[in-house]
Amino acid sequence: MKKRCKLFLLLLPLLFLTSCFDILDKVNVKADGTGEYTIILNASKSKTRLASISKMETINGKKVPKKAEIENKINEAAKIFKATPGISNVKTSMDFENYIIKLSCNFKKIENINAGLDKLKSQKILGKMVPTQVYSQNLEKKTLTRNKVNTFKEDYDKMSKADKEVFNDARYTSIMQFENAVKSQTNNTYVLSPNKKALKLEADILDLILQKKQIQNTILFQ
Repeated sequence: MKKRCKLFLLLLPLLFLTSCFDILDKVNVKADGTGEYTIILNASKSKTRLASISKMETINGKKVPKKAEIENKINEAAKIFKATPGISNVKTSMDFENYIIKLSCNFKKIENINAGLDKLKSQKILGKMVPTQVYSQNLEKKTLTRNKVNTFKEDYDKMSKADKEVFNDARYTSIMQFENAVKSQTNNTYVLSPNKKALKLEADILDLILQKKQIQNTILFQ
């Protein structure tokens, strides 16, 4: 699978054989800046198709990864995260019946997640276009930022028609939960919960690639 197809997903080239998948990116941040990070890759809506594809050697000229290869990649990512300073309690789960993969960990500060993603990219587990400097926080100013992601339109435009179709029905959800209540935010595309302690963004992955919808947001806490 071409590296450029690895746009947002961790580890799973198998998901790129179907356009119907979801990514859930979740952080839970405490008042002292510590917290928990979780990413879930869910292709259960395409599990019948994926089950058939998994029995094949190739599809559309691309090698179909086997279960053992996917497990090795996930375990390798977990090992790298465990070795990242500030990250602990790394857990993975793999449901190959429903094609749901989960990776979670605790962090001392949210920038530790950026460092872990950087390491995954340096080991070529992540594709070169995957953003890694995702979060930043200033406890003194009571702010947390989802950093701006560069456009990948030029890379997307170079893809074949078959590769582009992978993203047609792919969805991305970001959930941020906090111990402190939110006072304000700079991107009102994120929906604020009634108790003001959570934000949620839902988007088509293609809209993020083409920057029709922005992830960037600076949150000020009360």
